[in-house]
Amino acid sequence: MVAQKRAQTEQFAFDVDAPGLIQLTNESHDKPAAHQYTVSIDDVTEDLMACTCPHHVHRNVFCNHMAAVENATNDGTLDVFPSEDDDRISGPYTGYGKYGTVDHTYWPCEDCGAEATRKGALTDCC
Repeated sequence: MVAQKRAQTEQFAFDVDAPGLIQLTNESHDKPAAHQYTVSIDDVTEDLMACTCPHHVHRNVFCNHMAAVENATNDGTLDVFPSEDDDRISGPYTGYGKYGTVDHTYWPCEDCGAEATRKGALTDCC
């Protein structure tokens, strides 16, 4: 609860370094560059996974940086998986193993035919 309150009262800047990797700068500090962290998000479940800040690293707890990213993604101001809007990627489709059992889910690129079990893996295929 403290993390959520801090996330709502502090000023943050976001930069999507790669799909699911958000560099966050806490601009409420006198030296914002000393308060830059990376928050990672699982590209399948879109759950917050980790933050590089000392609070999360040493205590493994939900921090204000993760709360800020969650707030920004929930209200639509931050798109952490920009490749999802790409019309060339379709799916997901069900994949089957050699015995005909459901084996995996995959996404194909309609332009080059590449397939991946993670949609975000197709960002550089063609």
